[in-house]
Order: sequence, then C-alpha cells, then structure tokens
Amino acid sequence: MQRSQSIADYDGAIAFLLGRIDYERMLSTAYGERDLKLERMHELAARLGHPEQAMKIVHIAGTKGKGSTAAMTAAMLSAAGYRTGLYTSPHLARLEERMTVDGQQCTPDEMVALVGRVAGAVAEMDRSAGGSELGPTYFEIVTALALLHFARRQVDVAVLEVGLGGRLDSTNICRPLVSVITSISFDHTRQLGNTLSAIAGEKAGIIKPGAAVVSGVLTDEPREVVVAAAARHGCRLVQLDRDFSYEYHTLGPLDEDGARPTIDFEYRLGGETLAYRGLELRLIGRHQGANAALALAVMVELAGAGFDVPDAALRRGLKTVEWPARLEILSRRPLVLVDAAHNVASIEAFLQTLEQSFSARPRTLIFATTCDKDVRGMLALLLGRFERILFTRYQNNPRGLAAADLAALAAELGHPNCEVAADPQAAWEAARRSTPAGGMIAITGSFFIAAELRPVVLAAVRSADWHAETHPR
Repeated sequence: MQRSQSIADYDGAIAFLLGRIDYERMLSTAYGERDLKLERMHELAARLGHPEQAMKIVHIAGTKGKGSTAAMTAAMLSAAGYRTGLYTSPHLARLEERMTVDGQQCTPDEMVALVGRVAGAVAEMDRSAGGSELGPTYFEIVTALALLHFARRQVDVAVLEVGLGGRLDSTNICRPLVSVITSISFDHTRQLGNTLSAIAGEKAGIIKPGAAVVSGVLTDEPREVVVAAAARHGCRLVQLDRDFSYEYHTLGPLDEDGARPTIDFEYRLGGETLAYRGLELRLIGRHQGANAALALAVMVELAGAGFDVPDAALRRGLKTVEWPARLEILSRRPLVLVDAAHNVASIEAFLQTLEQSFSARPRTLIFATTCDKDVRGMLALLLGRFERILFTRYQNNPRGLAAADLAALAAELGHPNCEVAADPQAAWEAARRSTPAGGMIAITGSFFIAAELRPVVLAAVRSADWHAETHPR
C-alpha cells in the first residue's frame, strides 16, 4: 500500500498542487504524447488502488456543453437517490468545486487527507523517474484526487467531464458505461488540430468497447468521425436528431416575469417512442435545451444498465441543477449576466440567448479572453451588439490577452470607440456607474473573467446601496 505524505493543513495541500506543472495557467497549453501520457495517469491510479474501478462512470467530452451536460446528468441521478460524484474543470473560486458528491464539495479536512494520500504516490513516481520523465501534472493529480474522493465516499456513479480533448485527457483511464460527445466546433486548435475531423478524432478518443455512445454532434464532417469510432469499437450509438430530439420553449422574456424555459423530449427506441413534455430547465438558452436532451438520453442508456430514474427525478434534477457562470442572472435591476463563453460557438449561443430570452434594453459588455482563442471571430460577433464595450484583462491567469490588444483588434474590425479598463474591478465599476436600472451588463469571454468578477458582482448586489445610489434612471 502506498504511504501518505505529511500535508500539514489546507494551505499546504494547495501549495503542493500549485507546485506541479499546470497547463491551465501556462501560455502554451500542451497536448501530445510527450507531455500528456495516459501511462503516467494509469500508474498514478494503480499506486492509489485504482479508485476509478470502484464506481460506474459516465464520461463526457465535447467542445462546448460538456460541463452543463455533466451537471444536469449528475443532478438527475442524485435526485433519483443515487450517490453521485461530479468532476468538472476549471473551478470558479475553490478547487473543491471540481469534485462534488450530490452537489456537496469535499471539506477542507477531506482535501488535506486526499492530497496527503496522492502526494505520497506522486513522490514515489518522481523518485522513480529520476528527473528523466515529467512527473504527474496538476490536472492529473486533481483528477486522481476526485477519483479517490468518489471511491472513499462510495459513490454509485461518477460523471466525469473531460478537461481538454479526450484521447490524452487524464480522465480517459476510466471504463465508462456511457461515453458522451456533446458537440464539435473550433477551439484549442493548436492542441487538437485545425479541422473539425481532427478535433472530433481527439474527442472520440474517449469511446471504448462496451460503452454506449450518446452524440450531440450535428455537423457532417465530425459526426462521421464519431460514427466511425463507435463502429470500430462495436459501440451502440445514439444520435441527436436521429434517435432523440427536443423542442425548446420560452413563454416570454426571462428578465421580465422570471419564467423558466422548458423542453419537450423524445427518444425513439425501436418502434416505440419515449416522450417527456414540459421539462422545466434551470439553465438558460436553446443550447441548454440541447445539453438537457443529451443528459436525458444518457438517462435512457443508464436505464438499460439497471439504473432506475423516475420521471419525477428527471424533472427535479433539470429544474434545480446548480451550475454557476453559465448565462447566470446575478441581478435583475439592472440586469447583470455572467457567462463563461470562450469560443466562437459559445459566443454565438450567448448572443442568440440574449436576443431570444431577454427584452431589448441598453447593453454594456465587459469582455476579457485568453491569448490562444479565436479572438477575431468572437469580436466579429460581439461588436455592434452592445452600446458600450469595456475590454479588460483578468488577473487570475497569465494567459489573459491585454485589453489594449483587444481594443486594437476591435478598431481594426471597424469599432474604434471601445474602452479599456486596467483590471476587471475597474471595468465593473465603470459599467456599474453608468448603467440605469433598466439596462444590462453582460460579462463574458472566458471562464477566468467570469470567475474573477462573479464574486465582485454578487457582493455589490448584496450591498445596501445597490439600488439606492449606483443606478441612474
């Protein structure tokens, strides 16, 4: 049995993790066999007693929607009474957000114990490598922490969101009951390839023999890659708009009456149709209707594996799921939205939801993003859709793009009057001072700007002067 390493306290646990190579914070994110070795993750899991083998697993990859699909899947399973682990990334405020059981984060004491256990295995691997090989990375270790936590808590099922790609992702040591590919679009092209088929090949790397595959991929080129991968492994494949479908409904602007959207869902199984009507969604936007449909298709596949998820649990899970910073309403007067959209496809979904689900009003945008994104593509969509645009650079990750560079690109695209704020706090204060009660402030462009400004906005909304002093009519 691998011995634990002494970790004195929570700060020591976090310090140990931050001392490892962290590609989430590096200017050039690695993705290749030289840096991301599944053999290394397999060895780490083996030294921990293979915690991934102690639970049934749903494994979810995709360019966008994978986190929301994972959260809704886990929420429905928890509502049905199954002890459910959920592993997602990155986190907004605390590392523990990445690994929850029935919506509850592990405690600081649990985190210290987990890190101590994993640190012992990591130290042994470092010593055996002798400096000739890269030791376990931050994300690999955090994945191991989550799997160990789920095993210790004896979860019935774990829902694992892929971090990057799929084929080489540290979560890909699992043997799932169901593999899910939510969507394929352009993102992380330096790591995954600059064609949709190449990106699909990396995502489809999570498909394994014996696991059913649920696919939300609609574009022909990447869909064919997923179909071929499923056939190669002899997997049952169910596809959106072929085997299951959904209709998304809104009763009116969500900012006016607070009404939530609903979906109708149909799953065609042989000659029979399974249908649900009027499923209320907590998460906003037509794209969340697609994510909910994927999660519901997962539930059908799990039913074939012996899981019993009653209709009431499906409805309760979709209605109550907690998933912050995904087109989240933080205030209604003025309307303040925060969304972690970070590529062209997710910005398109963000703008579509603004048009379809919210009433017309003066709009201010706070935007920051990462240097390796399709910034031109995102700005081409956003510019001209807001009366005021404030560019800034988040402080919590060195990969942020300078606000002046964003403004220069906007000017190149024909919008020379965008403003630059020194930091997110300054951008928020500028937007807050000038936005009337009937206006809108939207914060988007990256998970990191969402993480940095969300607590700032929530603190402001809770303050006594929120309505009284800061919002001229």
